[in-house]
Amino acid sequence: MLTNKVVVVTGGAGFLGKTFCRCIAAQNGIAVISDNNIEAARNVADSVNDEYKGRAIAHSLDITEVESIQNLLVLLKKEYGHVDAVVNNAYPRNKNYGKKLEEVTYESFCENSNLHLGGYFLVAQQFSIYFKNQGYGNIINMSSIYGSIAPRFDVYDGTTMTMPVEYAAIKSGIEHLTRYFAQYYKKNNIRVNSLSPGGILDQQPKAFLDRYKSLCGTKGMLNPEDVCGSLLYLLSDYSRHVTGQNLVVDDGFSL
Repeated sequence: MLTNKVVVVTGGAGFLGKTFCRCIAAQNGIAVISDNNIEAARNVADSVNDEYKGRAIAHSLDITEVESIQNLLVLLKKEYGHVDAVVNNAYPRNKNYGKKLEEVTYESFCENSNLHLGGYFLVAQQFSIYFKNQGYGNIINMSSIYGSIAPRFDVYDGTTMTMPVEYAAIKSGIEHLTRYFAQYYKKNNIRVNSLSPGGILDQQPKAFLDRYKSLCGTKGMLNPEDVCGSLLYLLSDYSRHVTGQNLVVDDGFSL
């Protein structure tokens, strides 16, 4: 599906990112594992290349620094001659992220919004400029079901978990940022879509998992691999006329 497409994955060494990179390589694409932790990115690249030789490369990237993004684009153009797509997947946050609503300070809310939503804006902006000059491009922004629906706080009862207010604001912002960029660049052969997974299984407490699954179909919380098919669709030419859309993958949780 992705033969020789060069796909940048921001946060490529992270929980979802490393699975995305492996899926891209498995479809004969070139996964550019872009992360602010370059050692972790190199480890993921080595692991992917052990299975799919020459299909992954690691690069350092800070999504909140314009020079870092521009330098990556220059390096990739020199190395491959083209960049086909970027997956805005990084998940930057400060040490205070995840507090309950009453405990969130204005400064922390603004910092997390700037890091995450601001970083996605900067990546989309700089890649769009590159894609316009190139004549085509594809941007996929990772959102969430909680960018589209109100939090279901009752699934967190009896746990220390919550759904951070910053996350709701950021992810809803990402979805409209997606539509904005899609509209702005639709005459330039640049597609922009968002992908909204439901919850991803990551050692959450059983009480939460049981409540969450009761609102779903047959699966409940997803594995990272469960999101890959939808990502590959948006990256591939099968979706070549799809832009400005938000694709939800959540086993029915948001219904």
